[in-house]
Amino acid sequence: MATHGPTSTEGAALSLALAVVASSHGPLLLLDGDLRIVAASTSFFQTFEIDPTGAPGRALSSLGAGEWDVPQLRSLLAATLSGDAEIESYEMDLKPPGRGARRLVVHAQRLVYLDAENLRLVVAVNDVTDARASEREKEDALSQNRILLQEVRHRVANSLQIIASVLLQNARKTRSDETRGHLKDAHNRVMSIAALERQLAGSGEDQVELRAYFTSLCDSIGASMIANSDQLSLTVIGPRGRVESRVSVSLGLIVTELVINALKHAFPDNRPGKITVECAFRGPNWTLAVTDDGVGMPSDPEEMRIGLGTNIVEALAKQLEATVEISARAPGTRVTVAHAQVALVDDHDAAAAEGSIGRAPADAEQLAANPGRKGA
Repeated sequence: MATHGPTSTEGAALSLALAVVASSHGPLLLLDGDLRIVAASTSFFQTFEIDPTGAPGRALSSLGAGEWDVPQLRSLLAATLSGDAEIESYEMDLKPPGRGARRLVVHAQRLVYLDAENLRLVVAVNDVTDARASEREKEDALSQNRILLQEVRHRVANSLQIIASVLLQNARKTRSDETRGHLKDAHNRVMSIAALERQLAGSGEDQVELRAYFTSLCDSIGASMIANSDQLSLTVIGPRGRVESRVSVSLGLIVTELVINALKHAFPDNRPGKITVECAFRGPNWTLAVTDDGVGMPSDPEEMRIGLGTNIVEALAKQLEATVEISARAPGTRVTVAHAQVALVDDHDAAAAEGSIGRAPADAEQLAANPGRKGA
């Protein structure tokens, strides 16, 4: 009678395990210490088209036409029985003869009764073939869409460059200085979007690396508006950083307006100088600054009037939930467009963000340009 208690307890536990396997809606196996089948759910036999007759007592590796004889699976199950490993999500290919391969995810759990010599193993088998195929189809579709989007962006960029060329040709032909100025401004605005489309097409992503984008943009503006690069320079500096394409569109147009304004009004009478563009990052926040060392803003506020460029910059900044600050330098002017999505008040976190992404907006406040000069 002394040994009857543990035997009864083991029998009750085994009966419970058999009941769980029998009632399972998913493919489920109960194996003994020799990896032989104690019981299997009906769904297991149906899913893998195995004859349930005579299955109890057979080795798992002998099921079907031998497709379950997978050495690595057998080793993992043995290691799980011994307590040396756990199978949480082992993926394997089942290759039944005459049928397509199936992708399986196997989960195994050891059952320990009071009698440690009678070990049992519960094995759940999920067929994820269709799910994996669906994932591949989605990935293929996304890849195809990315390719098509890149092609569209190439075509859009080419079309915009054609439009910009036509505008520039008409600007050169017209005799009106005012009309010529408007056409050149339109040319540069179109080229800012064309440069963005080329940047997006080259990256294959929906994010834009700003320094490369601004460099391409300023090269285009300088080629059309700076007659002597030795006398007047336009440079882009600052750390690399990425923003969403919708944000980069507005930033590109802001840079275009500020640079054009500086080129038109900061250096009268062939005055030499330089314009600098920088976009600094601090965590999720960014600061765009355009700086020139030109004649600066008029001393008389009455001489300053709001022009098209200023209106565009203010409107674009508002869309980005950013602020615009115009201030004088000695010499020159600066414009800072700052976006503060999150207030970084922790010095340690701020230093980490600054080191990994870019410099703080406080540093970038030394850089800007002026859309509010007379005649802007």
